[in-house]
Amino acid sequence: MEAKTKLKRTPLYQKHIELGGKMVDFAGWEMPVQYTTLLDEHLAVRNNVGIFDISHMGQIIVSGASAQKFLNYLLTNDVSKLNVGDAQYSLMCNEQGGVIDDLYVYYVENNKYLLVINASRTDVDLSHILYVLNSFSEKSRVCIDFLKNAGAIAIQGPKAVNVVQTIINSPSTDGTMVNTPSNLRKNQIGKFQFNGEPIYISRTGYTGEDGFEVFSSGKSIVEFWEQVFREKEKFQIKPAGLGARDTLRLEACYPLYGNELDEQTTPFEAGLKIFVSLDKGEFIGRDALIKSTEVKRRCIAFKMLDKTPPPRHSYLVWIDSVKDKPIGTVTSGTHSPILGLGIGMAYVLTEFSAIGTKINIEIRGNKYPAEVVKKPFYKKS
Repeated sequence: MEAKTKLKRTPLYQKHIELGGKMVDFAGWEMPVQYTTLLDEHLAVRNNVGIFDISHMGQIIVSGASAQKFLNYLLTNDVSKLNVGDAQYSLMCNEQGGVIDDLYVYYVENNKYLLVINASRTDVDLSHILYVLNSFSEKSRVCIDFLKNAGAIAIQGPKAVNVVQTIINSPSTDGTMVNTPSNLRKNQIGKFQFNGEPIYISRTGYTGEDGFEVFSSGKSIVEFWEQVFREKEKFQIKPAGLGARDTLRLEACYPLYGNELDEQTTPFEAGLKIFVSLDKGEFIGRDALIKSTEVKRRCIAFKMLDKTPPPRHSYLVWIDSVKDKPIGTVTSGTHSPILGLGIGMAYVLTEFSAIGTKINIEIRGNKYPAEVVKKPFYKKS
């Protein structure tokens, strides 16, 4: 009998247990899917504050005199546009233009970058990065450091700024130079002191709300989490799990690796052309992407037109004018707490991807009417 693989645990595992988190296997990590209900946690983020453990995501430091040049060859976006303290969303592609992973690049200090990658892709990403570095002409001027015992949390929602301001009200020492984390703008990161330890705080997130992500050692992350919960009643803070994280990101139309993105899908098909800088010079996948700007399928957003069971991953997409075969497949779907309807994203043939196109989603053997809509479903006012 094959031995069961032991799941990894984040530094905050015991906190999840104490809060009554329902733990599940996510990419080899024991993570909370929810604490109370998905709806309760989703609305907490939309209306007040939700706090997520994101320590399962990989953190890689790329440093050295040629770090920028290496990252510009490795990734699709233009890293040279970042000033110290800036961050950007980017993609890492293979030679065929398929997406190995999507990630965030933070320029944390001079010649030092933090990459935050998907938990499910950590081993693949690290192997690919080291492979690319091995043939990089200036590899002796680049250092790769995978942070094994790092922690991270996301504080998201309209009151997130008040929470962070209450915990740290002192200036940054590197990155974006500000008097307090609340002065950070979107896609900026600063280095601060917390309980005598360095801690990075960025104004980024995966929910469609204002918010912050905090990166530090496991010990500091536990202490920061505890400090946040001391403000629980004042700011109506709730812990949120993977379930709410997924419904929130889907309302914001953020892609999820393994759903909207994989190694057979290009950024252009995924609707992420804005994050591909074809004019910056050579990078992995560039030649293939130049040849594939005209795509046969596109990632669209759709909403159901009536009250229906929620659409789900792998459900088929149909259109009345094509009777004999589906025109696409749902990649992500859920019931939207904000809209009160089923929503989703899907890949469909390009000729059926225009906003306003009427389609049908096959749910449990029945076809229900839906419509292609503009992304995102939700955008904070």
